[in-house]
Amino acid sequence: MRNPVPDYLHEILDSLRDDRAGTVADYIPQLADADPDVLGVALAIPNGRTYSVGDDRVEFSIQSISKPFAYAAALIDRGADAVDATVGVEPSGEAFDELSLEGGTHRPKNPMINAGALAVHHLLAGDDATSQDRVTRIVEFLSELAGRVLTVDEDVYRSEIETADRNLAIVHMLRNYGVVAGSAHAVVDGYTRQCAVRVTVRDLAVMGATLANAGVQPVTGNRVVPAAVARRTLAVMAGCGMYDAAGDWLVRVGIPAKSGVAGGLMGALPGELGLGTVSPRLDTHGNSVRGVAICERLSRDMGMHLMDAEPHGITAVRGVSVEGGTTVYEIQGVIHFPGAEAILDRLSGDAISTPTVTLDLTRVDRFSDVGRRMVLEALRRLTLDGHTTALVDPDTVLPDPDLGDGRRPLVRGRGRYSR
Repeated sequence: MRNPVPDYLHEILDSLRDDRAGTVADYIPQLADADPDVLGVALAIPNGRTYSVGDDRVEFSIQSISKPFAYAAALIDRGADAVDATVGVEPSGEAFDELSLEGGTHRPKNPMINAGALAVHHLLAGDDATSQDRVTRIVEFLSELAGRVLTVDEDVYRSEIETADRNLAIVHMLRNYGVVAGSAHAVVDGYTRQCAVRVTVRDLAVMGATLANAGVQPVTGNRVVPAAVARRTLAVMAGCGMYDAAGDWLVRVGIPAKSGVAGGLMGALPGELGLGTVSPRLDTHGNSVRGVAICERLSRDMGMHLMDAEPHGITAVRGVSVEGGTTVYEIQGVIHFPGAEAILDRLSGDAISTPTVTLDLTRVDRFSDVGRRMVLEALRRLTLDGHTTALVDPDTVLPDPDLGDGRRPLVRGRGRYSR
């Protein structure tokens, strides 16, 4: 069978090829020369499969799409307290290059506008880091996310550094308030190199999928980002990633995303996929016109809005049977809080008359942390009520089932029960 996903993506691109709305970024000479007709899209699934069509091998500079990844790297390098002391997380409602700070704290409002991104870049690689240390850190981090070695486009860097007066003004303002230290020129130089890293839409999709996959790179299987950092980064992207169009984007598209003035756009839908698009013509917010249209289409057609998440666990208990002296509960699906709650409700509501209670986990895909803790607590309470508890767990989806007091249920894989 021919996979229909690439055909669907081709159909989306074909529907947008005649849309010539918007203009390329002309305030950076190298970007002003970009081919305005470049158009590509890629989707990456957490299992590592990637679909891409159109100009999916064309390299372009990452620009502001580097901002959420630099934020994640700073959280890893410095910790949340240090990062929070430097930059906020509130939507600004202002253009990306606005010279604005919070009242009182003088922090930039969030890491997705230039003031916040410059402050975040300064945090990379530790207290004593040089400008080169920070550049090395972010390029290597972006490469690890993409699963290949990425490089700086020196032509874009030189073109952009010659027009970096506004960013220099922002860093001087930040230095005035003690938000950053050291040379303003060094910070701007390093940040400009960060923004000039070359990527493709396939890179962006895999990088987005890493965030969507709780920080695990879907192709290499390496944990690149701690899960808590991935969650925080996605949250900030959802609220601030599309600049002063972020609220409208969240309502209409509902995918945490970040755009760049070279025409790229990266999205990450938690637990489902990462996406990348490229089309250099921009709207008045600095977002790719056709990139936005692609994301709107995907969200509408494929139910990719963040708020469209299907409820988990309504049918977590597939069936109940009595086999000799044991009552067997057949569990299925991904067990998050709702599924675990459904299991607890069934166990507490049933009049269990057998000496043994068995949970058959053969059809369970995985447990979330809260799902695991809730089910183990149920088993502990069944034990306290005088039942022997047991698990059928051939794929070890519930490893180390300690009930919290040293006791464990009997566990059976595909053979006999064991302790």
